Parts: sequence; structure tokens; C-alpha cells
Amino acid sequence: MSGDAVQAVVIGASAGAVQALSQILPRLPVAYPLPVLVVVHVPAAPSGLVALFTTKCDIRVREPEDKEPIEPGTVYFAPPGYHMLVETDRSIALSVDEPVLFSRPSIDLLFESAADCYGDALLGVVLTGANEDGAQGAAMIAGAGGAVLVQNPAEAFAGAMPGAALAKCPEAQALPLDAIADYLVKLGTT
Repeated sequence: MSGDAVQAVVIGASAGAVQALSQILPRLPVAYPLPVLVVVHVPAAPSGLVALFTTKCDIRVREPEDKEPIEPGTVYFAPPGYHMLVETDRSIALSVDEPVLFSRPSIDLLFESAADCYGDALLGVVLTGANEDGAQGAAMIAGAGGAVLVQNPAEAFAGAMPGAALAKCPEAQALPLDAIADYLVKLGTT
């Protein structure tokens, strides 16, 4: 996949997510040309992620509404207690289906639905976390021809999730957070 073919980015994170995302998302410029859809495992109560990252980022940051069209230059955080899915018409669907790997929102469900929609034009990123959510979805992204980046498990706050993604998706590239941020920024300038 060539960098200029990417049309969307999906990111999954759990334990240590705020610190990891704080090294990546603030680097994206206000005119970033891609949508970025993010699932962070959070309790069902209000997470505060949108408020926190709105103050840190130049790019627009928000929680989506159900059936909202996906727009470039926007970071979408899955609302607490909802799975965030990508529909074939490139809109966002919110679901209260059963948790996956004890999590709602589920990284796997976002990644799998985005892979179905974007195919080889999708970049998946698996960051720090303490379970295996995201591993199956990363494999589906790679299987659809998309690219997958994984935070180097040795530097992650919790290495289980990136380690599981690498085991399930050996074609994924393991990188430190700074290199992941550089990769994303470069995608927006090609």
C-alpha cells in the first residue's frame, strides 16, 4: 500500500492510552486530510477524552453521532459505552451490542468494520493495552490489504495488546510512539 492511498486511520488503545495518544494526536495539523477514528477502553461514565484532546490538538476532536458521515481532518473518539463502527457508506454507527473481550467500545469491531469499508486504503494502529482487543481487527486490516502499525511492546505502558497484535498480524510494523506520529504526519503531507 502506498502512503497516498490511505483514506482513513483507526487507532485502538487501552491501559496507558492517554499518555500514548498525547504523543501522537497533538502532532496532527489542523488541515490533516484524513479521518482518525479512535477506540479507547474507558468506563461507561463520561470519559473526558474529547475535552482533554481538544485542548491538546489543532485537529478537530469530537465524539460522533450515530449515522454521522465520516469527515477528513477529524479525530473521532468512540463514546463511552458504545461500539463505534464504520458503515459501507462511510458513516459512523454506534451500537450497544454485547461487549467484546469485556470492552464496549471494542477495538476489534472498529477495525473489522473499517477494513470492510476501506480495504487497502486503511491504516490501523494498535497502542498500549492489557488485553488482546485489536489483534483480530489488525489481522483483518492486513488481510484486506491495509497497513498496520503497532506500538513497540517494550516501550508500551502495557505491552499485552501490541504484543497480541504482532502475534496475530506478523506483517504489522512495530514502532516507537514518535515514529508512529511521524508516519501519520507524513501520510497527511503526501
